[in-house]
Amino acid sequence: MAEEAITHSAEETIAWGRALAETLKPPVLVLLSGELGSGKTTLTKGIVAGLHAAEEDEVTSPTFTLLHEYGTGSRVFHGDLYRVESFHDFETLGLEDVFAKPAIVILEWSEKFPLKTPWPQIRLRLEHLGGDSRKISRL
Repeated sequence: MAEEAITHSAEETIAWGRALAETLKPPVLVLLSGELGSGKTTLTKGIVAGLHAAEEDEVTSPTFTLLHEYGTGSRVFHGDLYRVESFHDFETLGLEDVFAKPAIVILEWSEKFPLKTPWPQIRLRLEHLGGDSRKISRL
């Protein structure tokens, strides 16, 4: 996949996520960063659907629940660290269970992820370009 992509609709962002999903093998951390409204959850819809863990419309932002688990076979977790203000807040998420077995873990607001992990990482930055256009950059 290209190191940078421009999508012009939510459907294109979801399709990009589906294509990325084809390259993912657990264990892996997919670390997403970008401002509010930059498309992190939309991209995640494509990744989760591409992994056959849930339908696109079943994937919602875990802003208030902080962590969603999808799938019955392979483990796919989707977390949102937006409300994490301290390491104590992070500890209360119970993420140690997530890392107990190989999984695909997608974290929004990943710049707030304080742990070092031996798991492979894919870092993506999303930017809102106006209208429905987004830039997705692999860091």
